[in-house]
Amino acid sequence: MTTKTNNRSHKAQKVIERFGQKLNRQIVGSLAACVHCGMCTECCHYVLANPGDPTYAPAYKADQIRKIFKKHFDWTGRVAPWWVKAKSPMTDEELEELKDVVFGKCTNCRRCSINCPMGVDYATFNRMARGLLVSVGIMPEGVAVVSKDQWEIGNQMGVLKEDYLDTLKWMAEELQMELEDDSAAIPIDKENADIVYSINPREVKYDPRTIADAAKIFHLAGENWTMPSEGWDMTNFGLFSGDDDLGGSVAKRLYEKVEELNGKKLVISECGHGYRSTRCEAQNWGKRDVSFEMESSVTTMLRYIHEGRIKVDKTKNDKSYTFHDSCNNARSCGLYEEPRELLGLVVSDFREMYPNRAENYCCTGGGGAMSMSEYSQRRLKSAKVKAEQLKATGASVVVTSCHNCVDGLNDLIKHYKLGMEVTQLVNLVADAIVVEPKAKPEVLVPEKEEISELHGIRGRKILVTDDEPDFLTFISVVLEDHGATVIQASNGEQALDLARKEKPDLITLDISMPGRSGIEIFEILRKDTETASIPVCIITGKPEMRRLIYDRPVSPPEGYVDKPVDEEGILVNVRKTMQTAHQKA
Repeated sequence: MTTKTNNRSHKAQKVIERFGQKLNRQIVGSLAACVHCGMCTECCHYVLANPGDPTYAPAYKADQIRKIFKKHFDWTGRVAPWWVKAKSPMTDEELEELKDVVFGKCTNCRRCSINCPMGVDYATFNRMARGLLVSVGIMPEGVAVVSKDQWEIGNQMGVLKEDYLDTLKWMAEELQMELEDDSAAIPIDKENADIVYSINPREVKYDPRTIADAAKIFHLAGENWTMPSEGWDMTNFGLFSGDDDLGGSVAKRLYEKVEELNGKKLVISECGHGYRSTRCEAQNWGKRDVSFEMESSVTTMLRYIHEGRIKVDKTKNDKSYTFHDSCNNARSCGLYEEPRELLGLVVSDFREMYPNRAENYCCTGGGGAMSMSEYSQRRLKSAKVKAEQLKATGASVVVTSCHNCVDGLNDLIKHYKLGMEVTQLVNLVADAIVVEPKAKPEVLVPEKEEISELHGIRGRKILVTDDEPDFLTFISVVLEDHGATVIQASNGEQALDLARKEKPDLITLDISMPGRSGIEIFEILRKDTETASIPVCIITGKPEMRRLIYDRPVSPPEGYVDKPVDEEGILVNVRKTMQTAHQKA
């Protein structure tokens, strides 16, 4: 039953009408069953971080939704509305107040839900309330932007197809160099593969190493796998926004792509809400079945180790580690033991966090909170609970199987100055994996003149940039001995001037230099039309800076070498850099 009032706003009326369409047994049971016992109160990290403020209590927040249900759909609201506090929203301002409750004071972590003796699932009807508001255009700006990108571009970070494919190509090249194996690849749109691998757009935009690490594991396991060229986003903002139409549409793209490729199994990379949405929820939102298996990449990696398809050495990960349970993986999907078993196989020093598993606290980045900038301060204040939990472990690294949690944890670690690192299981497995050495065929060493031609150096003009005089001299002599004309620069500004003036065939560039860093110089070179096409080989003694180079909003360097490097290493990498540049051209 709904009632119309002339003074009610159009949006408020639409919310009430749509409310009735969303009622089902689970939601009605949760709306009607609360006895206000208070058991949920101490379960909520918002409550614990904001003592004395009753508006954060799950029962109070639920009542802001429940009073609408009582007024329009429950008999108690008709018989004794004053007793059950039944109330109807009348204005858009009241809907904005509800928005602050359902988006700004809850991450839908479901910790209160599992501790309710009456089985009230507040997170479920809180998501429903979000969807009601979204349907009339009332939502945080970040939610609107991300939803628009998923609707229109096909992924929640607006990654264009060409950027996605370029990243996969670049990661494949990196993997070939790391393994010294030209057969290492990231197959695209391969039909009849045993595994179709789907990822979070964050991996393309901010953390491509996770893609390379997964590819390394698949390759060394001898897997028949592929990645889709389109429909590859397994994340789903419909879970956060409460928009079932968006949720069903996003998943449909992925499901249909797997079926188009005739893939046997969909493997979902480490993302809590992506796993929950894709495997557990979206078939209901989209009202469809799927013809293939689905599993988390955590399960896949664990199986490879058990089957002997990959070998790992836990001593390679020699720091102290703790594990953070993603709310969606753990509380909502029961993925508790698999990540711990895997972690125990790839690290030596694991320290359990308390409480853990279903009782673990939210990273405070869940429920789409990372996209809602207006609630950042509230979110970080509430993160104090998680910060204390992390600090108590004494670990130097926190591991999680969720990209949202990576960002949420990094945020709170920085805010509370904990000095911890955040990583994922795919990174640890890739670091621990044992690569069996291949037998090297006998190679006839060519004469000096032949080497010059082999490496494509003779007659080339090469600009060498480094602030260490000894290394500058060393690399210059090596290149000159093999027929190159060498120009020297001892800092970034000098390198820029010489690059524009001399138009060299290749630039070698150090990262750490006085004045402008090599990172800044590299970006300027790429953006300058005079120098953009000159191939660049980074030669640096700071491998930890590698990611900063590749995170630039420009095309990546054609070559990258870590110091120390010998004569052969210089020649081989200069040749590879020129080959890469030639292929691009």
